[in-house]
Amino acid sequence: MAKTDDQPSEKVKLKIGGKERTFDVGNPKLPDWVEKNALKSGGYPYDDKLANKEYDKAVETLQMELVKLQHWLQETGERVMIVFEGRDAAGKGGTIFVVRQFMNPRTARNVALTKPTETERGQWYYQRYVKHFPTAGEFVTFDRSWYNRGGVEPVMGFCTPEQHEKFLDETPHFEERITKEGIRFFKFWLGIGQEMQLKRFHDRRHSPLKNWKFSPIDIAGMKLWDDYTKARDTMLTRTHSAHAPWTIVAANDKRRARVAVMRRLLRSIPYAGRDMAVIGAEDPKIIGDGPAFLGL
Repeated sequence: MAKTDDQPSEKVKLKIGGKERTFDVGNPKLPDWVEKNALKSGGYPYDDKLANKEYDKAVETLQMELVKLQHWLQETGERVMIVFEGRDAAGKGGTIFVVRQFMNPRTARNVALTKPTETERGQWYYQRYVKHFPTAGEFVTFDRSWYNRGGVEPVMGFCTPEQHEKFLDETPHFEERITKEGIRFFKFWLGIGQEMQLKRFHDRRHSPLKNWKFSPIDIAGMKLWDDYTKARDTMLTRTHSAHAPWTIVAANDKRRARVAVMRRLLRSIPYAGRDMAVIGAEDPKIIGDGPAFLGL
């Protein structure tokens, strides 16, 4: 990603842990203070990532259970829908990939919408999402969703304060209709620390395979960490409900986060042949329910 004169500066001034920092994402060398603090940032409870061997074994076992779950969906006509939200670079796409990796793509779909068209901007806000909801036997994931209006849009000025407030007021009622329809509905928020986000942005920026994921919006977003935190806290508090609760996952270690998400799904759905001993227990250090898990 070569920098041209009309591109914004890739150097930003940040305040992290009470210290003023300058971070140049365009510099190929990752600063030591980012590398050193990334994994433990945001109060992450582990000093090391989950070992590859342990991760591979857990994922293979859980993916086999997910295939069993998909067979059950086809046999019963049950429907599953999962919304994945989180800060930029939190690992939503990678988690969705691992969850769906060995499921039949004919009935396990992922939805990742681009910005709305002129026609869609004139519709009921939720309308373009509803048409992607699952039919009988389907397993549908959303890589970002209507919750764009809960975080990105108000922070970046892409919606009015009135539209934001209307969204916060209407969403719990909208989601109640989803669950009353009989759809098994899950909402995951993947959270990462500030230094970990910077590390992942830097990795993207300098990867020949992933630099398409990095954009000027990411540079702007680095400066708005506190604004995104405030929007997140408001969104989670206002839209967490008994019928559509938020599940929070601390995702500084992508491996542990993926295992945690799969376990929560498999433990929550009573599919035929479910083996709870194989699925295993949840790790309460990195996964919990709703705003309370974040101390809100």
